[in-house]
Amino acid sequence: MEREEITLSDALERANLVVLVSALVHLTGDRSLLSRYAVEKFERGWNAGGFSKAAKAEIRAHGLALLRALERGELSPAPADDCGLVFEIMQFCAGEPIEKAYLPLVREECSFGGADLRRFAWAKPPIREKLEGFRVGIIGSGFGGLCAAIRLQQAGIPFAIYEKNDDIGGTWYENNFPDLRVDVPNHFYSYSFEPNPDWSSFFARRDELKAYIDAIADKHGLRKHVRLRTEVVSASWDEDRACWIVRLRGADGGEREDRVRALISAVGMLNRPSVPDLPGLRDFAGRSFHSSHWDSSLELAGRRVGVIGTGASAMQIVPAIAPQVAHLTVFQRGRHWALPNPLYHREVSAQEKFLFRHVPHYGAWYRFLLMWTVGDRGAPSFTRDPEWEKSHPLSISEANEARRVMMTEHIRSELRGDRALFAKVVPDYPAMGKRILQDNGWYRTLLRNNVNLVNEGIARITPKGVVTADGQEHALDVLVLATGFHPNKFLWPMEIRGRAGTRLHDVWGDDPRAYLGITMPSFPNLFCLYGPNTNPLVGSVIFMLECQVNYIVKCAAAMIAGDLRSLECRGEVHDEYNRRVDEAHEGLVWRHPKVHSYYNNRAGRVTTNAPWKLIDYWRMTFAPDLRDFVVRTELSSGRPDPRLSVLAGA
Repeated sequence: MEREEITLSDALERANLVVLVSALVHLTGDRSLLSRYAVEKFERGWNAGGFSKAAKAEIRAHGLALLRALERGELSPAPADDCGLVFEIMQFCAGEPIEKAYLPLVREECSFGGADLRRFAWAKPPIREKLEGFRVGIIGSGFGGLCAAIRLQQAGIPFAIYEKNDDIGGTWYENNFPDLRVDVPNHFYSYSFEPNPDWSSFFARRDELKAYIDAIADKHGLRKHVRLRTEVVSASWDEDRACWIVRLRGADGGEREDRVRALISAVGMLNRPSVPDLPGLRDFAGRSFHSSHWDSSLELAGRRVGVIGTGASAMQIVPAIAPQVAHLTVFQRGRHWALPNPLYHREVSAQEKFLFRHVPHYGAWYRFLLMWTVGDRGAPSFTRDPEWEKSHPLSISEANEARRVMMTEHIRSELRGDRALFAKVVPDYPAMGKRILQDNGWYRTLLRNNVNLVNEGIARITPKGVVTADGQEHALDVLVLATGFHPNKFLWPMEIRGRAGTRLHDVWGDDPRAYLGITMPSFPNLFCLYGPNTNPLVGSVIFMLECQVNYIVKCAAAMIAGDLRSLECRGEVHDEYNRRVDEAHEGLVWRHPKVHSYYNNRAGRVTTNAPWKLIDYWRMTFAPDLRDFVVRTELSSGRPDPRLSVLAGA
C-alpha cells in the first residue's frame, strides 16, 4: 500500500494499542482513558496489550474520532510537558508500577512534543572570545563522536573531528558483512533528539543505519568539521599551554600536529579487529579476511566457506550466506544464548510508519515502551541470588532461570529433535552471561544439508583449509574470521600521554578503568565515550553515549565559564568509583564461575560492562561535581573553587 493511499483508519488497524491509548491520553489530557483501558498484565514485548476484541474496536474508533477532530482544528492538544499526566501514562504503558524517579529521565529520553531537554543551555552565555579559545578535538565520527559534535555546536564550542576512515559512521561504516543489523530495536537505538519515523524494519540493517547517520550529519552541518582519512597517532598533554597536542597522520602518510583544549575519544571499544594467532593462517591459499573487512564483491556461490566463531557477527553472517555456498563449515569457539524475536526480521508497515509520523506522541510512547522493556525492567535477569545459586548451577535467580528455560526450549524447537546438534549448541552457563544475541535463523541454518558445525578446536591452518584437533582437514575456498574485536584495548593503538608523560596504556595494561567510564587521573581534559565499564547492563549504547556527552559538555562549559585551565579526576574519586563498580559486578551474572567472555579481562574482572541500571547511570552523569576533580585555574592553584560546583549544571 502506497503512503498516499493510507488512511488514518487503515493505520489504526496496525497500531500498538497500549501505545495508542498512551498517545491519546497525552494528546487530550483525558485520564479517564487510563482507567477505562487499564490492563492488569500484558506479555513482555510490543503487543496489543491483551485487550478484548470489543475493547480493541472501541480504542480504534475513539482514536479515529479524536485524531479527525484534531485534523479539523476542533481539538486543542493538552500541554506536552504535564509531568503529572506523563507519570500516570508511564504506569499504564509499562503495565506495572514505576518509581517516580524515572519521570525526568523519561521526559528527556522521549522528547515529548519535540522538546530536546538534553540540549545544553548556558545560564549566562560567555563572550565569543572565551568560546573560540576553547577548542575541542573529537576522535571518531560514529554515533558517539557525532553526538558530541552536535552538543558542542549547540553550545557554541568549536571542535574538530578526526576520522581515520574515508567516510563517517564508525562501526556502521567499517562493517558491511551480509545481513548486518542492529540487535537493539532501532526506534530506541537512535538519538533521543532525532527520532526517525521511517525506519523500514524494527531492527535496521547496516545501510539504513549508515543513512541515518549521514542524514543527521548533514542536518547539523557536521561534515565541514570532519577531517577524513586522518588518524590520531598520539596525544600528549602540554601542561604549560593547558592543551592536548594531537599528532595526526594523513592518507599520504605525512604527520602534523593539532592543539586542542580538551580531547574526546569516541573510538568506542569494538573498533579494532581481533585476528586469532592460528598457525599457518598466512599460508591459506584461498581468500581469508576478518568479518569487519568483508569484500562485498566476493562471489560465494559454489564455494566451500569456513566461518570461525559463533558470536554476534557469525549469527548474522551464517544464515545469510548458507543458501548461496556449496558448503559451509562453522567452527564453534563458544556457545551463545540467542533470543527468539518475531520482530527481528519484520518490516515496519506503511501503516505503522504513518502512525509514527502523524499521530502526536505515538513515536515517543513507543520509544518509552522499548526503553522500559529492553532496559531496566530486565535487570533482575542479570542479578545473582546466592540462595538460588546453591541449588541451581545453571542459573542465578528465578528470573534468570525463566530466561534460560525459555531460550533452551526455543533451541530445542528450532532444531526439531536433533539431539546431537542440541548437545553441541546449548550453553552450559547461565542465561545472560555473555552478549545476548537475537536468533537470526541460526539454529535452523545449522540443520541445512550443506552446513556443518564443528566443535573441535583448531590446530592449524593449511593452504587447503583448517585442521582441527582431531586431525581432520576441512577443505575450504574462503575463510571468514568472525572473531570479534579487542574490547580491552581502549584507545589502542594510539599513544596517550598525560601529566608528566604518564602513558595511559602503561596505567591500564589489561585492566582499563575510568571514573564513570569517562575520565582518569593524570589525564586532564581527556574524556572517553563508550570507555571502560560503559557497555550497558540493559538498554542501548546510544543512551549511554548521550549521558556521557551531556556530562562532558557540562565539564567543558564549567571550564569556559570559570576560566579554568584543566579538570583532572581525583585519584581517590576514581578508585572509589571503580571499587563500587567491582562490588556491583560481583552481584551480576558476569562474575558467575561458569561465565567468561570478552567482558572479562584475563584476571576475570569485568572491564567492558556497566553494572548500573539506566536510571543509575543517568543520575551519575547528569552533571559533574567539580569536587571530583583537581581544578586548575590560570594560577594553577590546584584547589577547586566552591563557587564553580553549580556551573556544570547549567
